Amino acid sequence: QVQLVESGGGLVQAGGSLRLSCVASGRTFSTYPIGWFRQGTGKEREFVAGIRWSSGSTSYADSVKGRFTISRDIAKNTVYLQMNSLNPEDTALYYCARARTAWGLPRGVNEYDYWGQGTQVTVSS
Repeated sequence: QVQLVESGGGLVQAGGSLRLSCVASGRTFSTYPIGWFRQGTGKEREFVAGIRWSSGSTSYADSVKGRFTISRDIAKNTVYLQMNSLNPEDTALYYCARARTAWGLPRGVNEYDYWGQGTQVTVSS
C-alpha cells in the first residue's frame, strides 16, 4: 500500500510564496514518478508538475513554468512544490499522486493511481 500525505497549504497574498510537501511511504513508491495536481472550485483536476525519483527529471504545466519548482529529497521520502509569484488563479486544492507506471513522466489524471488527501492553497488579490 502506498500512502501520500500533503502539507504546507494556506492563505497567501498575490505575489507571495508557499512550499508544499508530499511525504510518501509504502512499497516501491520510489520507483514511480510523483505528480502534483490541483483542482479549483468548479474546475477539472489538472496537472501542475511531476518528477522522477531516480533521475530528478521534471515536467511542468505551462501555466506554472518559471514560477513553480518541483524537487525531491530521497532521504526524507518527500517531494516538494515551491510556488512563487502566486496569483488568485492558483487558488485550488493541491494533490500529490503516484504514477501507475514507472516509465516516463505522465500528465493525465487517469495515469496516476494513489492520491493524497489534498492541501488547500488560497491566494488573495
